[in-house]
Amino acid sequence: MSDSPAGRLQALFEGHRLTPTQRRIAHCMVRRAGDVPFLSSVELAELAGVSQPSVTRFAVALGFDGYPALRRHLREVAPPEPGGADGEQGNEYQQAVFAEIENLKHLAGLLADPAPVERAGRLLAGSRPLPVLGLRAASSQARGFAYFAAKVHPDVRLLDEGGSMLTDRVDAAVRAGATALLCFALPRHPREVVEALEYARTAGLAVVTVAESAFAPVAAHSDLLIPAAVGTGLAFDTACAPMLLGRVLLEAMADELPDAQARLEEFDAKAAVRGLFVE
Repeated sequence: MSDSPAGRLQALFEGHRLTPTQRRIAHCMVRRAGDVPFLSSVELAELAGVSQPSVTRFAVALGFDGYPALRRHLREVAPPEPGGADGEQGNEYQQAVFAEIENLKHLAGLLADPAPVERAGRLLAGSRPLPVLGLRAASSQARGFAYFAAKVHPDVRLLDEGGSMLTDRVDAAVRAGATALLCFALPRHPREVVEALEYARTAGLAVVTVAESAFAPVAAHSDLLIPAAVGTGLAFDTACAPMLLGRVLLEAMADELPDAQARLEEFDAKAAVRGLFVE
């Protein structure tokens, strides 16, 4: 776990069974780790989009007498880091960019411990075929990963459409020898993604998930979840950190595939012969 304020906050929440509302509060606190030690319960409630009593119940669920006791604890374990972007000014578009920069900084802090990504790389490289799941908001993340992964992995199967066929395609991957599934899960989380992950684990697949938070609904059905926050400052969420994490997982997977470089060189040679690219 990272020693950043966000990492220490996340460590505080681990091991607690939180309701969906409480997970929302926890996610908000991790994203605003530099601010939360100085927020009132009303201010935190407004940021998280919940009621003030929900914040109080959240503090009690963590073992504190109330929110003031939780806030005192936060000032001790998660002080703000100097040089953050809290003082950044600008219009709403600039603020969305600043928020994404903070999300990327948070991801960089989590990656200070490479063990989870390296473990994911081994699981993904060892699965033949490798199903990659992403529906609705996460479909572009899954499709981007699958596009590049197919250049180094011998059998990548994109699952970006829901419906009754989704379970059939998971079954087909298992019959073909799959041992792991990669899922990109972003809010709002489709019910069928949660159900698909539950089914995949029942079928014997190890589930590696990229989600916006360790408290996302898919967490309970993931063997390894690596969080990458989304931006929420615009009408539609932004997902720079999940996209970058997907590329990091590609790198880790390629490192575990002994013929990855040969496959890339073969592709480049064929692309040159075909005149595939203009440069």
